[in-house]
Amino acid sequence: MSGKNKGRVVRVAGPVVVAEGMEKASMHEVVKVGKDKLIGEIIELRGNKATIQVYEDTSGIGYGDEVLLTGIPLSVELGPGLIGNIYDGIQRPLKVLVDKTGAFMRRGAEASALNRGKKWEFTPVVKKGSEVEEGDIIGIVRESSLIEHRILVPYGVKGRIKEIYEGKFKVNEAVCFVDGNGKEKEIKLMQISPVREQRRYKKRIKSEEPLITGQRILDMLFPIAKGGIAAIPGPFGSGKTVIQHQLAKWSNADIVVYVGCGERGNEMTEVLEEF
Repeated sequence: MSGKNKGRVVRVAGPVVVAEGMEKASMHEVVKVGKDKLIGEIIELRGNKATIQVYEDTSGIGYGDEVLLTGIPLSVELGPGLIGNIYDGIQRPLKVLVDKTGAFMRRGAEASALNRGKKWEFTPVVKKGSEVEEGDIIGIVRESSLIEHRILVPYGVKGRIKEIYEGKFKVNEAVCFVDGNGKEKEIKLMQISPVREQRRYKKRIKSEEPLITGQRILDMLFPIAKGGIAAIPGPFGSGKTVIQHQLAKWSNADIVVYVGCGERGNEMTEVLEEF
């Protein structure tokens, strides 16, 4: 990597690092800090200096340490294989990292969010020659006995399907080629989505079906619509997490995304072990 794509640390304050020589940097760009290549995100640019939020312990990072620019924004991988996985806040698969580095994971450990070796059965629902645009469904992958994963045309892709294949593919292999204005675009089972960009949609579908939680007091006094939003406020020890566990276990939802933000480790472990 050339010197233009490198900076050096001039200040460290807990998880916040300031680096200079960052003229080529962009806001919200991912950088790798120090010899362990700790993942960070640029949160401020001022002159040739960048303020970086580092998502790991910065102990040992010092003046003059190297900062590498990656040229990409903080992003997540979306595709078959998400269901059943456990990730940290920057979508590193914790089960994979434990297998690689042990229970005490080393700083800077990296692994692909989606399994690159597993093959998924892809079934097209459109034919060669069909006209498609962003958001159209081109095929399905049966992710589990309950979950049908739909493969969509990515944002910015529009045109005629030049080729589309059926069979088993890895998430980073092309299953379809679209010809739009003389430019060929490939579609894979996986999409990479910047976390700072809102997912686009054409319309909001009105919520009409109730979410049956299995908790009589909620279903009777505080009904929730499928596709709606609800919040459970309360002080420490009031049972917020217990209600969250009950909703996850008994409501008529096909997919439960369990986000532990500031929760105690034993509470996280309890519900994951039950699942």
